[in-house]
Amino acid sequence: MTTPRRLLLVNGPNLNLLGTREPEIYGTATLQDVERITTDAALARGFEVRAVQSNHEGVLIDAIHAAREDCAGIVINPGGLTHTSVVLRDALAGVALPVAEVHISDVRTREQFRHFSYVADVAIVHVVGEGVAGYARSVDLLVDALTGHAEG
Repeated sequence: MTTPRRLLLVNGPNLNLLGTREPEIYGTATLQDVERITTDAALARGFEVRAVQSNHEGVLIDAIHAAREDCAGIVINPGGLTHTSVVLRDALAGVALPVAEVHISDVRTREQFRHFSYVADVAIVHVVGEGVAGYARSVDLLVDALTGHAEG
């Protein structure tokens, strides 16, 4: 069986408000911009992207579970669920796909409660504080891990 050439892009709660939500922290790029940036980066490496965003934890978990069938890896910005959701972490661990965790802002310099990530120990890639460009870097690093080599 060949490895699928698809990545699942998961964006958690409130990321649908990108572009208008706290632009001083998250910038003015929209969720559609994030999906385009991620898709373009994946296509450049020979992968396609299926994107999901939800404000509901169960929808995200269902999408992660479904990724077992046709995805090689997952790029995820869990939003606030990063710091609260054991079940999201368990879903990622349970599907046993390589995970890239990405955050637009530098969560390490923000409120103390944002410093802990339940996703960190199941992710093989961590990109934090690079704005929406961090999604493209996450894709590159994840594809490097999937294909066993570094680009460049």
